Amino acid sequence: MEERLLSAVLRPEDEESERALRPRRLKDFIGQEKVKESLAVFIHAARARGEALDHVLLFGPPGLGKTTLAGIIAAELGVNLRVTSGPAIERPGDLAAILTNLSPGDILFIDEIHRLSRAVEEILYPAMEDFALDIVIGKGPGARSLRLTLPRFTLIGATTRAGLITSPLRDRFGIILRLDYYQVEELVQIVTRSARILGIATEPEGALEIARRSRGTPRVANRLLKRVRDYAQVKAQGVITGPVAQAALTFLGVDALGLDHTDRKLLRIIIEKFNGGPVGLETLAAATGEEAGTLEDVFEPYLMQAGLLARTPRGRMATPAAYRHLGLPPRQRCDQQSLW
Repeated sequence: MEERLLSAVLRPEDEESERALRPRRLKDFIGQEKVKESLAVFIHAARARGEALDHVLLFGPPGLGKTTLAGIIAAELGVNLRVTSGPAIERPGDLAAILTNLSPGDILFIDEIHRLSRAVEEILYPAMEDFALDIVIGKGPGARSLRLTLPRFTLIGATTRAGLITSPLRDRFGIILRLDYYQVEELVQIVTRSARILGIATEPEGALEIARRSRGTPRVANRLLKRVRDYAQVKAQGVITGPVAQAALTFLGVDALGLDHTDRKLLRIIIEKFNGGPVGLETLAAATGEEAGTLEDVFEPYLMQAGLLARTPRGRMATPAAYRHLGLPPRQRCDQQSLW
């Protein structure tokens, strides 16, 4: 399947513009009210005691602001932020080099922390719990262990798949917060703010139309805003009105529910090739030419949130809402009436 405009995964070409749009203080962060309220209390308490914040685990679908929140936490505490990712830390020595270069109170942010290797993860246990690093010097009978004391730091882990984090690692996080999809009203505020920063002329109806089709995800909203800006610049004197936004998003293949060609193709495969399901994840991956993990992490969360896809013990199923959205006749099978 082709690269998707609606993918919430951060693309390299979006990194610079994304940084410019990220809020830098908790009060400027829109949405996730419960998460913000909790962080405000924990940050204030840690700052008042002059201590490092307890380790934080942020989980939820991609594009909801986990990396942004890590930067905000560092800014609110007035400490340095070191950013890396699970796949980038290949060997225990890589992690040891990062940990030994931290200063007291610093924050180490590990994105995709569920992808850490077992050997690297085991180095983290004493580092998180005892702020110590165990290093083995030499090999064989002459090998000896050396323990290095680390400064008290804060580890912020981010993941889209909390279920893949092992229990020993998860138990060492003192603060665990879930980020949920955003409401349309919150996305309108985000689109309006981003348009102001980027100097894009946007009317309230235009911002609302973009927000409605942004799949509850700020990153998608900002990406759509830029593409609608391009359309408006060429076709509509550069102003994003309601009708212009509708026309632009239709031109881009984004429908009223925020689905693109790839989403609709996935639903059609389930309906037309597998009679609506249930179909196993691996079978569906083979039929779509996509990896099973990508289907589970990227495609399914929003389709389930929108009520178009259901997970059952026997596999994935298209719901009645999916048939109606695609304009297909309802399935005539009596053995799955519980979904109807």
